[in-house]
Amino acid sequence: MRIIIVCLLICFTSNVFTQNCDVYKRHGEIKKYEACKKQKEAYKFYQFTKEYQELLDEAIQIDSTYDNAYWAKSIAYLKSGDFLSWKPLIDKAVELNPQMHLGYRGWCRYQFFRDYKGAISDIEEYERIIKDDIGYCQNGDYHLLIAKAICYKAIGEKDKAIKIIEDYLKDNDEESDLYNYYHLGVLYFERGDYNKALSKLEKQKESNNLADNRYYMAMCYKKMNNTNKYKETILEAKKLFEEGYLLNDPYTHHYDKVYLSQIEEEINKSKRFNP
Repeated sequence: MRIIIVCLLICFTSNVFTQNCDVYKRHGEIKKYEACKKQKEAYKFYQFTKEYQELLDEAIQIDSTYDNAYWAKSIAYLKSGDFLSWKPLIDKAVELNPQMHLGYRGWCRYQFFRDYKGAISDIEEYERIIKDDIGYCQNGDYHLLIAKAICYKAIGEKDKAIKIIEDYLKDNDEESDLYNYYHLGVLYFERGDYNKALSKLEKQKESNNLADNRYYMAMCYKKMNNTNKYKETILEAKKLFEEGYLLNDPYTHHYDKVYLSQIEEEINKSKRFNP
């Protein structure tokens, strides 16, 4: 799981560093070409340094309509938690180039702010603009359609969330996305359809074995009065958690994340059940 995430992050970072400024030059956009070259100079420095920000400011001075410089400036503020500085910068980038930055802003509104309605609005507007595959979120964990489904779940529209994920999986079942079946399984569990929840959680187990997933499998067995499987599976959840196989993100907590305290509480409860 961690290898997949790191690879996705490396791919994203490489795309930034290898940005082809000559594209602007070929289209006669000389100011954007010069601004782009200045932006690439900034990447020699750490994102939180004065030099990084000053070079991006110079890029904006060269061409105030160069959207990538606003976007690049915003990232450091987002990572440092300065959301008040992040917001006008990313909004400007979206204003100048919604096709490039709207999906990213939608993901950030979900991941960092839990602004579910705002995220849905951005992602759905992005869908209208792209009219094709809208792709993945910034860290590579989710396709943006799955992120949208989670947002719908968060505002209470669970049936709509299920439909979005099921529809996505019809066309993308062979893709090794990290958590699709997990979130779908949790949705079915919360709806009380434990057999269907188990089938989805088993599917998740095959591709990406997680403590969180095993916890919900245990909860399904508990609801179905399968005491032996309940006890066995909740202990497996703890073992996986201690080995580091769990939902994990360096900046925020995943939706539907399960914590060790929940697992241990359930283990204590399981001791009161007789087979």
